[in-house]
Amino acid sequence: MNALSLELLIMVETIVNKRILLSPPHMSGNEMKYVHEAFKSNWIAPLGPNVDAFEKEIARTVGAKEAVAVSSGTAAIHLALSLLDVQKGDTVFCSSLTFVATANPILYQGGEPVFIDSEPDTWNMSPVALENALRDAERMKKLPKAVIIVNLYGQIAKMDELIAICEKYDVPIIEDAAESLGSTYKGRASGTFGEFGIYSFNGNKIITTSGGGVLVSNNSDALKKARFLATQAKDPAPYYQHSVRGYNYRLSNVLAGIGRAQLEVLERRVLERRNVFETYQRELAELPGVTFMPELANSFSNRWLTALTINEGLTGMTICELLSSLEENNIEARHVWKPLHLQPLFKECKYYSHQENGNVSEQLFLTGICLPSGSNMTMDDQMRVIECLVNKLNHS
Repeated sequence: MNALSLELLIMVETIVNKRILLSPPHMSGNEMKYVHEAFKSNWIAPLGPNVDAFEKEIARTVGAKEAVAVSSGTAAIHLALSLLDVQKGDTVFCSSLTFVATANPILYQGGEPVFIDSEPDTWNMSPVALENALRDAERMKKLPKAVIIVNLYGQIAKMDELIAICEKYDVPIIEDAAESLGSTYKGRASGTFGEFGIYSFNGNKIITTSGGGVLVSNNSDALKKARFLATQAKDPAPYYQHSVRGYNYRLSNVLAGIGRAQLEVLERRVLERRNVFETYQRELAELPGVTFMPELANSFSNRWLTALTINEGLTGMTICELLSSLEENNIEARHVWKPLHLQPLFKECKYYSHQENGNVSEQLFLTGICLPSGSNMTMDDQMRVIECLVNKLNHS
């Protein structure tokens, strides 16, 4: 074999066996315009024209009154808890089926998480479990300072029922919409149903600023305080004076520029993610034991990640075996989030299940898998994932 043939063979092998990532960043091509503006004006530090514009554009996009751009979605949750005066010993109810970043800020404040199970129609917080938890809390005269409701993988929770329950007990909602920007419930944007909503712009999200997040609300006074807390809580004095604890949480002008260009293509990215989901559903739905994450009636999911469950009894295949097979083919896939009530960090925390004889979130963890879902995923790459799954499940 001559050198040219060997080089071509290596190129073909690289293309065929390239790693398919779960959810890689997808640039619009317009990011450098805003980044160059930041460099040209020397607005490189936190705050600046891109930050101001990004906040206005996010608020307008989701229909919130105002937004505060911060360093991460976690920071946004932390600020929301601070604004609701969560203190040491206070309880905060939280979805269990989520990433640890949802609950960690409760610990930052010295609060105690109480975890709420999922329900099968959305995989999100169970109204039944929440009602039971709040009823018990009222009886013990210790209602939570807040309820954090997560919109998992882009699917919005049963907000009507959850809001009605929280209003009954007069408990404010923080909506963790980190994964659901671009999703709607009865025509209203995710993240806008609670006292506060948060979004994440981490590198794997539907749009990204590399790292960043946003806190949104219709409470202008609260967001004014959020800006104060997020910039080290500097008092209005002619020198550096601080009367309360603050944080270094504001987003940089450079990263906000990236976010502005990403926000311009949000609708396109949602469509692309939904197309990825629909292709998986079309090609895999007929396989015995395969069930896709549902989309609630009157809701619209951005399908950030395509998630499905595998019935081991029908497929003869465990999730671990399936993940190992995908990894052998250089394909990144993941378990559904391990519920927080099962995490060693939270082993002492209370947990309320959806039903007496079973936990929905635990079952989803044991049977659920997230497939590569990037909006820049080629059809060839997606078919490679599908072929791997079909071959494995048909020969199990």
